[in-house]
This record gives sequence, C-alpha cells and structure tokens, in this order.
Amino acid sequence: MKTKIVHIHQDTDINTNSLSKAQKKFNSLSKKIDAQKKILQDWQNAIPKYQQRFHSEYQPFVNRYIQCRVELVHLFDAAYHDNFFKKTDKAKLKALILDLSGDLIHEGRDELKVIYNRYNDLDFDAENEEMNSSISQAMKSLFEEMYDMEFDESIDFSSFENLQEAIEAKRQAEQEREAHRKSKQQQRKKTTKQLEKEAREKEEAQNTSKSIQEVFRKLVTVLHPDREPDETERERKTALMQRVNEAYRKKELLLLLALQLEVEQIDQQKLNTFADDRLKHFNKILQDQLHELEQEIDEIEFPFRMQLNMSPYAKLSPESILKSLSINIRDIQFAIQEKQKELEALQDPVLLKSILKSYRL
Repeated sequence: MKTKIVHIHQDTDINTNSLSKAQKKFNSLSKKIDAQKKILQDWQNAIPKYQQRFHSEYQPFVNRYIQCRVELVHLFDAAYHDNFFKKTDKAKLKALILDLSGDLIHEGRDELKVIYNRYNDLDFDAENEEMNSSISQAMKSLFEEMYDMEFDESIDFSSFENLQEAIEAKRQAEQEREAHRKSKQQQRKKTTKQLEKEAREKEEAQNTSKSIQEVFRKLVTVLHPDREPDETERERKTALMQRVNEAYRKKELLLLLALQLEVEQIDQQKLNTFADDRLKHFNKILQDQLHELEQEIDEIEFPFRMQLNMSPYAKLSPESILKSLSINIRDIQFAIQEKQKELEALQDPVLLKSILKSYRL
C-alpha cells in the first residue's frame, strides 16, 4: 500500500522565515528514504523479470552457442588427423584447438580436456591451477583498491562466489576487531570526559529508542482491535495494527508517523510544530534507516556490477540491466547464426585450408 511521504511544512502561525535545521534535516531524510524505497521496490520488481528472461531465453541461447563451438573443436580435431592438411596447417589447427577448447573447458565442458591434453605439453588442470594463481593475485590487487580492503594471500579470487565470501568475511572480521577494540577501551580506566561522553551517548540512544516507542504506543492505544466492539471496525483496526507492528519491527518511523496522520491521531499542524529536540531523535532513527536501505540496494546491485564489470560508483538501474539483457539476447542469437554458417562452410576441407593460410599464429 502506497503511503504519502511525511513532510514538515512551514508553520504560518510562527513568525519565522525558514524551517529550523532539525526540520530541514527531517525533510531531507524523509525525501531520501522515499527515493531509496522506490529504487529498492524497482529492483525487487525487476529481478524476477530478469531471472525469468535470463533462464528461459538467454541461457538456452548460450548453451546452443557453446555447443556450436564444441562442434568446431571436433571439426578442427578431425581435420588435424586428415593427411590433406600439411605440417603448417596442423600447427595452426593445434593453436585453434587449444585456444577454443581451453575456453570451453572453463565454461564447463570438461569432456574436452581429453582433446586439450592431446595437443598440450602440460595437463590442463595443472596449467589451470598455475593460471588461476596469477589471476587471483591480479584480482586481489584490483579489489583491494576498489573496496579499500586488504585480503589474505590464501583467498582465491578466480570466482565471483569466492570474492563475495572474502568481502563478507573481511567485513565480519573488521566488525569483530572494532568490537574487540571497544571492549578493550571499556576495560581501561576512563577519563571523566570519556565517561561524560558515554553517558551522553547512552542517554541519546535511550531517548531515540523512546521516541519511536512513544509513537508506537500511541497508535496501539487507539488501534488495538480487542477494544473495538464493532466487527467491521475491528477488521479495519486489525489490518492497521499489522502495518503498525511491521513498521515498528523495522523501525520505520516515517511509516508510523504516516499511520498517525492516517488515523487522525496527529495532524499536519502538530507535525509542523514538533520540537527540535524531539526531531533530533527522529532524525537519528531516519539516518539509520536510510543507511540500511542503501546497504540493501548495494547488496542487490553487487552481482550485476560484477557481471557487467562495473565500478561500485557507476550508476546502475533495473532498467539498465533489463536493457543489457535484451541486447545480450539479440547478440547471442546473431553469434549463433554466424557460428552455424561457419561450421557449415568449414566442412569443406579446401575452404578450411584456404582460411588457415590467412591465419597467423
């Protein structure tokens, strides 16, 4: 259900030319949260569509394209053993076989290892282990710079899954170190200034928690369905209480305030005249909610950024990934058509020999 954005307006009864700093911050956070919620909702709507098209349309075309390339490996392998092709031709065929079969093995066609090993001095698995080590080191340097983190040498960065696990483990370790650091600080004898600061922070946290609890309690007072004798009204209040409980569980202050406006427990005039000290606690709750929304969106976008090789700071949207998928589907269809034409043409040994002449090792 769409909820109207909660916004503080200029109070015409008060002789002032502008909103206070706390009021402006409340409006700014409210606007940003509303925008982030829309972005999150757009992602949540787009992902099922993306996944459905990816698995039902794109992936079958990818499989078909892979199969065309597998057939090309077998064609080159057969040609290599054909006496029609001379030593120079076979050297070129060998290079083509190794290049193409190597790529396909990386894409999951392990049955081609037999052909690859037949033409290579080093076993594929041994060669691949050495290559992965080099790639992992390069990826490690790249992502250390990208995410401003240092990773352990033992981590394998050759796959997206490994990278996700490494970043999550690093974040967890940093959180544990920070918790340990704070614990050690607490164990040391504190100065009067430190104790006063902790007391202020504790009081502020309690006041912030009380602020949202106060809004919640007021709503419960008027909406509790057990206190309503009329059955129709009880059903309405039950539905509203479900929304209240969900908003309180997620600490969605704006939604709780919107519900207060909806049930006429407060009006816009009262919202306009909230004291700054109260708004200060409200703004802390809103800042935390905004941060959580931004993190949730980052986690959704991360796999797509990896897939599209995008910077963490580059703009990404649900529309762009759906458009990108449509382009990929079109491109893979064209690639399949071209590969099928190539396979058909290369069945002719004379044409294959002619093409090999122009191929440079």
